Amino acid sequence: MFTLGFALGTARVLFVEPSLGRWMATLIELPLMLCAAWAYAAWLIGRFQVARTAAARWAMGGCALLLMLAAEFALGVTLFGRSAAQQVQAMISGPGLAGLAGQLIFAAIP
Repeated sequence: MFTLGFALGTARVLFVEPSLGRWMATLIELPLMLCAAWAYAAWLIGRFQVARTAAARWAMGGCALLLMLAAEFALGVTLFGRSAAQQVQAMISGPGLAGLAGQLIFAAIP
Protein backbone atom coordinates (compact mmCIF):
# COMPACT_ATOMS: atom_id res chain seq x y z
CA MET A 1 0.00 0.00 0.00
CA PHE A 2 2.86 2.35 0.78
CA THR A 3 4.37 1.75 -2.66
CA LEU A 4 1.05 2.45 -4.35
CA GLY A 5 0.58 5.53 -2.17
CA PHE A 6 4.04 6.76 -3.09
CA ALA A 7 3.33 6.28 -6.80
CA LEU A 8 -0.11 7.90 -6.67
CA GLY A 9 1.21 10.68 -4.43
CA THR A 10 3.97 11.43 -6.91
CA ALA A 11 1.47 11.55 -9.78
CA ARG A 12 -0.85 13.71 -7.66
CA VAL A 13 1.84 16.25 -6.85
CA LEU A 14 3.35 16.40 -10.35
CA PHE A 15 0.27 16.22 -12.54
CA VAL A 16 -2.96 16.87 -10.66
CA GLU A 17 -2.11 19.47 -8.02
CA PRO A 18 -0.80 22.11 -10.46
CA SER A 19 -4.14 22.29 -12.25
CA LEU A 20 -6.69 21.36 -9.57
CA GLY A 21 -4.98 22.32 -6.29
CA ARG A 22 -3.93 20.28 -3.27
CA TRP A 23 -7.40 19.66 -1.83
CA MET A 24 -8.99 18.41 -5.05
CA ALA A 25 -5.95 16.30 -5.90
CA THR A 26 -6.06 14.70 -2.46
CA LEU A 27 -9.80 14.04 -2.74
CA ILE A 28 -9.25 12.35 -6.11
CA GLU A 29 -6.44 10.15 -4.81
CA LEU A 30 -8.17 9.10 -1.59
CA PRO A 31 -10.92 6.86 -3.03
CA LEU A 32 -8.38 5.16 -5.31
CA MET A 33 -6.21 4.31 -2.31
CA LEU A 34 -9.16 3.09 -0.25
CA CYS A 35 -10.41 0.83 -3.06
CA ALA A 36 -6.95 -0.64 -3.44
CA ALA A 37 -6.71 -1.09 0.34
CA TRP A 38 -10.04 -2.94 0.35
CA ALA A 39 -8.89 -5.35 -2.34
CA TYR A 40 -5.45 -5.83 -0.81
CA ALA A 41 -6.87 -6.40 2.69
CA ALA A 42 -9.20 -9.07 1.32
CA TRP A 43 -6.27 -10.79 -0.38
CA LEU A 44 -4.10 -10.59 2.76
CA ILE A 45 -6.88 -11.94 4.98
CA GLY A 46 -7.19 -14.97 2.72
CA ARG A 47 -3.47 -15.38 2.16
CA PHE A 48 -2.58 -15.33 5.85
CA GLN A 49 -5.86 -16.83 7.05
CA VAL A 50 -6.56 -14.01 9.48
CA ALA A 51 -9.17 -15.16 11.99
CA ARG A 52 -12.72 -13.89 11.53
CA THR A 53 -12.72 -12.29 14.98
CA ALA A 54 -12.98 -8.57 15.56
CA ALA A 55 -9.79 -8.63 17.64
CA ALA A 56 -7.74 -10.25 14.87
CA ARG A 57 -9.07 -7.86 12.22
CA TRP A 58 -8.56 -4.76 14.41
CA ALA A 59 -5.03 -5.96 15.18
CA MET A 60 -4.36 -6.31 11.45
CA GLY A 61 -5.72 -2.84 10.74
CA GLY A 62 -3.89 -1.30 13.70
CA CYS A 63 -0.55 -2.79 12.66
CA ALA A 64 -1.10 -1.61 9.09
CA LEU A 65 -1.94 1.90 10.33
CA LEU A 66 1.13 2.10 12.54
CA LEU A 67 3.41 0.91 9.74
CA MET A 68 1.82 3.35 7.25
CA LEU A 69 2.11 6.30 9.64
CA ALA A 70 5.71 5.43 10.50
CA ALA A 71 6.63 5.14 6.82
CA GLU A 72 4.90 8.42 5.96
CA PHE A 73 6.58 10.16 8.88
CA ALA A 74 10.00 8.84 7.91
CA LEU A 75 9.45 9.84 4.29
CA GLY A 76 8.44 13.37 5.25
CA VAL A 77 11.45 13.83 7.52
CA THR A 78 14.07 12.24 5.26
CA LEU A 79 12.91 12.94 1.71
CA PHE A 80 11.21 16.30 2.22
CA GLY A 81 13.59 17.55 4.92
CA ARG A 82 10.82 18.40 7.39
CA SER A 83 11.38 18.49 11.10
CA ALA A 84 9.29 16.08 13.17
CA ALA A 85 7.02 18.96 14.19
CA GLN A 86 6.61 20.10 10.58
CA GLN A 87 5.70 16.58 9.49
CA VAL A 88 3.09 16.24 12.22
CA GLN A 89 1.67 19.65 11.28
CA ALA A 90 1.49 18.60 7.61
CA MET A 91 -0.40 15.46 8.61
CA ILE A 92 -2.99 17.20 10.80
CA SER A 93 -3.89 20.24 8.72
CA GLY A 94 -5.32 20.93 5.30
CA PRO A 95 -5.21 18.09 2.79
CA GLY A 96 -2.98 16.15 5.19
CA LEU A 97 -5.96 15.86 7.51
CA ALA A 98 -8.01 14.29 4.70
CA GLY A 99 -5.14 11.85 4.18
CA LEU A 100 -5.06 11.06 7.89
CA ALA A 101 -8.81 10.42 7.85
CA GLY A 102 -8.26 8.11 4.88
CA GLN A 103 -5.59 6.24 6.83
CA LEU A 104 -7.99 5.73 9.73
CA ILE A 105 -10.57 4.33 7.29
CA PHE A 106 -7.77 2.18 5.82
CA ALA A 107 -7.12 0.75 9.28
CA ALA A 108 -10.82 -0.11 9.73
CA ILE A 109 -11.12 -1.99 6.41
CA PRO A 110 -10.01 -5.45 7.61
